[in-house]
Amino acid sequence: MADSAALWLGESVLEGGKTLFQIALLSYLIYQLVRAVRGTRAVPVLFGVLLLVALHQVCGWLGLTTLQWLLGQAGPYAGVALIVIFQSELRGALREMALQFVPKSRKSAGHSLEYEDIVFAVNQLSHSRVGALIVIERETGLRTFIQSGVALDSRLTTDLLVSIFQRNAPLHDGGVIIQGDRIAAASCFLPLTTNPELVSSMGTRHRAAIGITEESDAVALVVSETDGRVSFAVGGEIETGLSADRLRLRMIERLGPVVMLPKGRTTSVPAAQRPVSAVEQPSVTARELP
Repeated sequence: MADSAALWLGESVLEGGKTLFQIALLSYLIYQLVRAVRGTRAVPVLFGVLLLVALHQVCGWLGLTTLQWLLGQAGPYAGVALIVIFQSELRGALREMALQFVPKSRKSAGHSLEYEDIVFAVNQLSHSRVGALIVIERETGLRTFIQSGVALDSRLTTDLLVSIFQRNAPLHDGGVIIQGDRIAAASCFLPLTTNPELVSSMGTRHRAAIGITEESDAVALVVSETDGRVSFAVGGEIETGLSADRLRLRMIERLGPVVMLPKGRTTSVPAAQRPVSAVEQPSVTARELP
């Protein structure tokens, strides 16, 4: 009798544990879905889907069998259509979920990111009003986009970045992708954002900067060839009109503190020769960064 009671109690505890695990997992997935679609174009579409589901149930209650059958037949096709339409949002949600369980890599001092070389190059290009798009890889690999451009695998320097984006240079168009302290590739093709709020008001470089940060956790820097404004994009959002100090601060916030360089290694531009940014205007955001 005691053994039976203990067995029954053990089975009850096991079943209760399974139920709690399923509830916790389902809640986590719903939370990630809400995070992925919040503030995006997917929200009104999801409301429309929920409305169709509610209409299907109402038709069943009212005995409208023909309409209920038609709505039921459209269900599987609607699921496929949603996956195609919101593939970028789904990729972002899956990437965010995966990154929570993947340990972040720690870069050694021999592969530190030199913010100053990038800041100096952006300032020079801004002063000359030469358009530029620079993407800095973080945890998400950008190999697909690197392969779309011209492989360089060169040490990151101010002079090289500036020369790449000169108007008559063969690699001027497209974006430069930086991995650690190396320029991986130039003239790379990047995805353009499809956000309707930004498509009509942004140029191709700015839309590409937003697009690559929607697809990955990279950060992107843009120099406008129209007015020399410097922009910083991350997480599908962009901030424009940055000064040199503000740009440096943003990079430290998103990429971490500057790591000490190896012995004997210095930045490529002396402090006395640092250019003054041509754009020292107050920051104007397309969508305010968090």
